[in-house]
Amino acid sequence: MISYHYEADFDLEDDIKYTDWISNVVAGESRKLGDLSYVFCTDEYLFTLNEKYLGHKSYTDIITFDYSVENTISGEIYISIDRVKENARKFKVEFNTELRRVMAHGVLHLVGYKDKTEKERELMRTKENEKIILFHVKQ
Repeated sequence: MISYHYEADFDLEDDIKYTDWISNVVAGESRKLGDLSYVFCTDEYLFTLNEKYLGHKSYTDIITFDYSVENTISGEIYISIDRVKENARKFKVEFNTELRRVMAHGVLHLVGYKDKTEKERELMRTKENEKIILFHVKQ
């Protein structure tokens, strides 16, 4: 089950379509969907989590807490709407495209993809782009 929570002035448009898409992202990685929670928040909200749970004193666009067991994907994905807006401007993409990139990024971390090395980041970006395209495919 996928749930959406809001700690920012933001509402996901057409959450049913997003739920279908994320379900397909998970299935496309040969995994089962467990409980997945997206929390859309502000920079400050995510900064506090980053500092408290990860010991990082920096802003980020996403933090993923993994509760997956074997092939069943479960977790909490916190996304800073402020960072998504800023990154969309920075990379000259639409807000919704950047939002989908970050949403897919969280799921890909739960699947097991990393992004610490250049090679890992390249693979992650390829997978993100692959998943973004799925959003526009009729189910």
